[in-house]
Amino acid sequence: MEVINTVGRRKTAVARVYMTEGKGNIIINERTFESYFPTIQLQNTVKQPLTLVGLTDKFDVKVNLTGGGFKGQAEALRLAIARALVKYNEEYKSILRKNGLLTRDPREVERKKPGRPKARKRFQFSKR
Repeated sequence: MEVINTVGRRKTAVARVYMTEGKGNIIINERTFESYFPTIQLQNTVKQPLTLVGLTDKFDVKVNLTGGGFKGQAEALRLAIARALVKYNEEYKSILRKNGLLTRDPREVERKKPGRPKARKRFQFSKR
């Protein structure tokens, strides 16, 4: 099997995934998966597409992650892995689509407007 590469994005995080057949190792920015995402919740988020199709220990995944915070990076990686699995086998598309793993979450931070403290918040109004 050749290398399957895909991209996943979430907020400002970008995950570039290179997936090959192997023993189930996930390497993120030359660090182990467990040291990069220390919480179990984030680890489960990343592994979700692999567990749904039952291939947790069939692929080695090498990842380049940039931008965003931990949660955004984990969800960007989840999308990239799901896209790679669909490239590997089209039959997984219906399973992953049903669980909402192939949809890119479009929500991003709204920009700050001039004359306001935040994007929509206004300064306190004083009548006198």
